[in-house]
Amino acid sequence: MKLILSLLFLSLRFTSFFHPAAARGGEWTPSISGFMVDNNAIRGRHLFQENHFQKLDNLAHGYMTNSDLENAIKAFGNRCPSISRIYSIGKSVKGVPLWVMEISDNPGKEEAEPAFKFIGNVHGDEPVGRELLLLLANWLCDNYGKDPLATLIVNNVHLHILPSMNPDGFLLRQRGNANNIDLNRDFPDQFFSINDDVGARQPETKAIMSWLKEIHFTASASLHGGALVANYPWDGTQDRRKYYYACPDDKTFKFLASVYSRSHHNMSLSEEFQGGITNGASWYPIYGGMQDWNYIHGGCFELTLEISDNKWPTANELPTLWELNKMSMLNLVAVLVKVIGGLLF
Repeated sequence: MKLILSLLFLSLRFTSFFHPAAARGGEWTPSISGFMVDNNAIRGRHLFQENHFQKLDNLAHGYMTNSDLENAIKAFGNRCPSISRIYSIGKSVKGVPLWVMEISDNPGKEEAEPAFKFIGNVHGDEPVGRELLLLLANWLCDNYGKDPLATLIVNNVHLHILPSMNPDGFLLRQRGNANNIDLNRDFPDQFFSINDDVGARQPETKAIMSWLKEIHFTASASLHGGALVANYPWDGTQDRRKYYYACPDDKTFKFLASVYSRSHHNMSLSEEFQGGITNGASWYPIYGGMQDWNYIHGGCFELTLEISDNKWPTANELPTLWELNKMSMLNLVAVLVKVIGGLLF
């Protein structure tokens, strides 16, 4: 499947060229300790944290809690048993299962079909993705056999949806997990010796890495918030400087990112990012990210999708965000089938 995709859109060259993994959200820096700290500054910081938590907690009204999300996933499985399978890839620091919904006409079976994964809520304070991915799953269930696009996807792709990679961060209303680690900086990096200690990796990170060993995903995307752009590798540079750093399959990645952006009216009209897409390193370099790690170690074409300018919009904005992103998500998955089948979209 990947070979055909690459021949059509140029250059699949996974060779020993790769260095042993990099993706989005804020530049990695080593931890620093040993400074004298003013107690008044500590009290001020705690006050800020409390106010920030309260603000996000107020915004969370109308969003699914972790219990709501688990119940919604299981309800989806019960409602659509013929085209779905519910399974867990592991647990968070606090023991919350990381539930996945597989959607296919033959769920759980190996077939000569592309596998695609969506991951939401990588950062705990970016919850839009977890809501939209539940809506996506239910839309496919409701429209299978009725809508041509839904039927195409279910019959020809194994779609795996992890609505929340970071349920603990969501509960705590913070970016990192329960250990306050940014999960999108916790993967082995291709340029720098960070995250090489297997024992120090977070359980959520380990779960994703093990998942990729079990299933050979053709492509994937993680959903983030805080901007409106489709981001693609490389995400870092060898000298930490900011510039366009193309991976071997740059044209294929640009094509996939454009599929998402062109299907999203607002993203495609971006004044900041030409065409609504960006190379990660030209935006700002980061290290230890999930996107580049997927590409290098799994041969998986992963995008980092920033789907909302506001990290935590009010719940009444979710229907609009769903309508803005629905066709983008569907087309990104369907393009694997349409390209392989030589169809136009």
